[in-house]
Amino acid sequence: MSRAPRADEQASVPHAADRHDLIRVHGARENNLKDVSIEIPKRRLTVFTGVSGSGKSSLVFDTIAAESQRLINETYSAFVQGFMPTLARPEVDVLEGLTTAIIVDQQRLGADPRSTVGTATDVNAMLRILFSRLGEPHIGPPSAYAFNVPSVRASGAITVERGDRKTEKATFERTGGMCPGCEGRGTVSDIDLTQLFDDSKSLAEGALTIPGYTSGGWNHRLYAESGFVDRDKPIREYTEKERADFLHHEPVRMKIAGINMTYEGLVPRIQKSFLAKDKEGMQPHIRAFVERAVTFTTCPDCDGTRLSEGARASKIKKISIADACAMQISDLADWVRGLDEPSVAPLLTALQLTLDSFVEIGLGYLSLDRPSGTLSGGEAQRVKMIRHLGSSLTDVTYVFDEPTIGLHPHDIRRMNDLLLQLRDKGNTVLVVEHKPEAIVIADHVVDLGPGAGTEGGTVCFEGTVDGLRAAGTVTGRHLDDRAALKESVRTPTGALKIRGASTHNLRDVDVDIPLGVLTVVTGVAGSGKSSLVHGSIPAGEEVISVDQGAIRGSRRSNPATYTGLLDPIRKAFAKANGVKPALFSANSEGACPTCNGAGVIYTDLGMMAGVSSTCEDCEGKRFQPSVLEHLLGGRDISEVLAMSVTEAEEFFGSGEAHTPAAQRILARLADVGLGYLSLGQPLTTLSGGERQRLKLATHMADKGGVYVLDEPTTGLHLADVEQLLGLLDRLVDSGKSVIVVEHHQAVMAHADWIIDLGPGAGHDGGKIVFEGTPADLVAARSTLTGEHLAEYVGA
Repeated sequence: MSRAPRADEQASVPHAADRHDLIRVHGARENNLKDVSIEIPKRRLTVFTGVSGSGKSSLVFDTIAAESQRLINETYSAFVQGFMPTLARPEVDVLEGLTTAIIVDQQRLGADPRSTVGTATDVNAMLRILFSRLGEPHIGPPSAYAFNVPSVRASGAITVERGDRKTEKATFERTGGMCPGCEGRGTVSDIDLTQLFDDSKSLAEGALTIPGYTSGGWNHRLYAESGFVDRDKPIREYTEKERADFLHHEPVRMKIAGINMTYEGLVPRIQKSFLAKDKEGMQPHIRAFVERAVTFTTCPDCDGTRLSEGARASKIKKISIADACAMQISDLADWVRGLDEPSVAPLLTALQLTLDSFVEIGLGYLSLDRPSGTLSGGEAQRVKMIRHLGSSLTDVTYVFDEPTIGLHPHDIRRMNDLLLQLRDKGNTVLVVEHKPEAIVIADHVVDLGPGAGTEGGTVCFEGTVDGLRAAGTVTGRHLDDRAALKESVRTPTGALKIRGASTHNLRDVDVDIPLGVLTVVTGVAGSGKSSLVHGSIPAGEEVISVDQGAIRGSRRSNPATYTGLLDPIRKAFAKANGVKPALFSANSEGACPTCNGAGVIYTDLGMMAGVSSTCEDCEGKRFQPSVLEHLLGGRDISEVLAMSVTEAEEFFGSGEAHTPAAQRILARLADVGLGYLSLGQPLTTLSGGERQRLKLATHMADKGGVYVLDEPTTGLHLADVEQLLGLLDRLVDSGKSVIVVEHHQAVMAHADWIIDLGPGAGHDGGKIVFEGTPADLVAARSTLTGEHLAEYVGA
């Protein structure tokens, strides 16, 4: 008779369910991955690193996270799936051991004018309930405190039949908190008439100063020959009726200069022709006109709070919901802590936990009424993290995309603690990262490379951080790199004087930014760096501001179209083959008629989610077969667009395809570290750092004397930072002034001048705590930045 195993024997035999401690990836070929096979330990912190474009995101986001999300979506009904994005199965042979993936990426939060930090994190919803219960005077349900809900009153007869009885309901009423003046936006737009015309001149003398309204053109003749106004009288002498007809007349069909035209006032015409269009897609001179002519002013009715009078009047302990949303979150957390009301105790506890999470994650300096579209990529990512910090879920895979972006070295330590906290709750944490301070906390490191694009896509190293240091890979060799302080710094050629800067949290700051040198503006997150640089240095002809904002464009936009590179390429193809340049545009005559030059066909499946599939006629090449018969240097246009910048630079550099105009643009792209990008890669797939470097490459030919860069090291590998420093040096040596908002210690060490803001964030910041050379900052160690920089350079 068999005996039952003893307790100590049972413990030594692992349970079948405990054998799944690894995520196994076998044969991953997404994007540039070359048949990658790895095993990732679960319930550990794994960091994926490697040069930009080596395949990190392809492995983590496009393979592991994408398949996890796809499998979860398939568990829902077909009806629910109809409201979800379609996810194709990634190019991979085997994926085992997946758990639910929660992606915390850097996509900016929606830029809708009514979206704020409060609405994006559910804190507003909790505050509305709180005020609807405790607010004095009581004005109504939670919707009465919502700036997204308008007040509605309607009356009319509604007959409701219930058996033999008939009842009539005559009125409907809903109390909302939206300010009727600005419709919950907080600002009202107005047109500055002085930018439309010079009122000392008559129309005949060319009073109109709007682009496209020059004397003799149809836009000008519409007003000069309409008969509504005297074309020879200065505009300032118009009667009240003439002024109203000139500026605000309703549209009317009439004969002007013998042609049937629609006449309408200048203001509504400008609003339709300029203001209804996307500013990003306008030509530079028209965009400059719109920025001059349209002024956004704080709504006079609600004083920018977005709320109705009733919502602003209802208070708890002398604080209205508008006051609460305008407070710095760290102060709001203290105020909520002081409320003691047993009837709403569970709500207060939940609200307190969420507000404390903001402070814990380093966002205590924000306010709830801050528009979500104004948050940086790093801030947006940390706002998304708020939801997960207090979560009871375990055994989840959290996927982070460079969580240290936008963080001062002081804040990186706090972020590291949060990542380890998530891991210690029993979760798998996957992090794509470049910063050595974040790599060193990993339990497991995966280094991809060895190069970028077609040169990457393989696993160069897997193992511990110490193993990486000894491995001799590009990352391993540069992991302990430390930029030294410069022996001598450049002498400024002048100064940009800023006086009384008070944007956001700045406290009447006076500072002279030296010109002709490399200036770094630094300080902890929320100390006022961007407010100082972007709020006080006006972008104009002399100042070129290069940020990480999204590049507007369709899924057809790519580096070749954005930089203007496609024009010389099209002309070179046309000249070599004796045909029209338009044939070589996927948006024009040469486009594949089946997919209209998109390369993929989108099929709408009605109630189910639509699918996209590669176009069978052009095989994703986007052009008609007849266009692909035209060659330049032995390559057709689709093959050229599939080249990386580095390949294309060589291709257009010599031989039959020699095109100096194309080579100049390609050299600038390579200069900013984008040599691995393919010319036809959709812009929608680029990271914030790549977008910024693409904009920088485009602006390098501009004539501006001052370049303002916002964290240009974002997304850059340690090995590429050196190249960026060389580029900044070349810009300064060519006579430009470069101002960089940056946290990276290598850039700080390389600066000629440092301006450090602080000492803290929000209302604890907004002051200049140091200005001088990096060597002086290290010697003084008087600020947080000084301490970290001294530690970095080993002083």
